[in-house]
Amino acid sequence: MIKSILAVVMVAGLAPVAMSAPLVGDATAGQAKAAMCAACHGADGNSLAPTFPRLAGQGERYIVKQLSDFKAGRRQNAIMNGMAAGLTDQDMANVAAYFSSQKTGVGYTKPELLDRGQRLWRGGNIAAGVQACASCHGPSGKGMPAAGFPRLAGQQSDYVVAQLTAFRAAGRKDLNAPAYRRNDSDHPGDPGPMQTLASRLSDEDIQALASFVQGLH
Repeated sequence: MIKSILAVVMVAGLAPVAMSAPLVGDATAGQAKAAMCAACHGADGNSLAPTFPRLAGQGERYIVKQLSDFKAGRRQNAIMNGMAAGLTDQDMANVAAYFSSQKTGVGYTKPELLDRGQRLWRGGNIAAGVQACASCHGPSGKGMPAAGFPRLAGQQSDYVVAQLTAFRAAGRKDLNAPAYRRNDSDHPGDPGPMQTLASRLSDEDIQALASFVQGLH
């Protein structure tokens, strides 16, 4: 009898754990829900204000992750924490499906920042321990949607500067910095890849990278 019970327990322990399938987003429903996003991000996800990110063409997985983090408070922003608070998981999937289906606008790179930005993007800075941005975000900046790595091509440079600076502050544990961003880590409290990388960037590096990706397409 005891052997029978042990056998059942062992078999149960080896059985695969049931996992819920990821939600499938409905772009049409997402367009209706995204109407509340238009004031900052534009009706089609191409924001006109340089401090608000372009969402058009962004990967669905990345958008859902950020909305979930805003809702849970893992990522802090006074506006977005409130906007995400009332969204369901299906709402997030729908909004992500809509914005990802839109065509991304194209910006420009300042000529004087092109060389430095391109070198960092494509080759990194070995001496400083900075990995090439293209290794995760792709040579043309389209990201890796399946892995959740965001598209950066055409992104607003002011927004990129703000995010890299916030990642850097968290990576350096700069208590005097006005903003922190910690939500790229899989384990709360541990430095994530962007915190680690950004902690090694200078102000000039950040400005050059932000300008470069704005014109990347």
